[in-house]
Amino acid sequence: MASTLETQETGGPTAVRRSRVLKSVLAWVVVLTLAYFIWPTSLGGGTTAIVVNGHSMEPTYYTGDVVVARADEPEIGDVVIYTTEDLGDAKIIHRIIGGDGVNGWEIQGDNNDFVDPFHPTNEDVLGVAKFHIDSVGTWATVLRSPSVWASFLLLALGLVMWPSRRCPDLESAEHPTDAEDRA
Repeated sequence: MASTLETQETGGPTAVRRSRVLKSVLAWVVVLTLAYFIWPTSLGGGTTAIVVNGHSMEPTYYTGDVVVARADEPEIGDVVIYTTEDLGDAKIIHRIIGGDGVNGWEIQGDNNDFVDPFHPTNEDVLGVAKFHIDSVGTWATVLRSPSVWASFLLLALGLVMWPSRRCPDLESAEHPTDAEDRA
C-alpha cells in the first residue's frame, strides 16, 4: 500500500507516459510548423530558395548566397524569384522596376545596366525575397542532392524504428514484487 501512495505522490508511470506524449505532440507541432514555412513551391508550398550564381544582383546578393522567397503579391521595388519558359527550369532573381503582374513586370538585376528581356507575370513569380544567408550556397547545393535526402530519410527511419530501452520505473510498476503482492 505504501508503494502505491509513493507512486501517486511522485507522479509514477502515468506521469512519465503523459510527459512522453506531450513531448511527442510538441515535436510534431514544431515539425509541421517548419514544414509549412519551408515547403517548396515545386511541391505546392509557398517557399522558394535559390543559390545566387553570378554578379547581376551585387551588392545586394553575391554568388553563393542563399535567398529565401515566400509566395506573396509582388510590388515595384521587390526582389523576386521568377521562371520563364524561354530558359526551361532556370530561376532568376532580380528586382522589379516597373510594369504590373497582369501584363508583365519589368525586371533588372541591381548590377545590370539593362532591363531583362523577359516580362514575367504574377504566375511566373515564385516568390518575393524575404531573407538571405551569406555564403552558404555550397552547402545548399549539397543538400539539393537526392542521395543526401535519401540518406537523411534512411537515418530518420532507422532512429524511429530502433528499439528503445524500457523505463525502469515502468517495469517495477507493471511487475510488483512478491512482498507487494502479499501486502
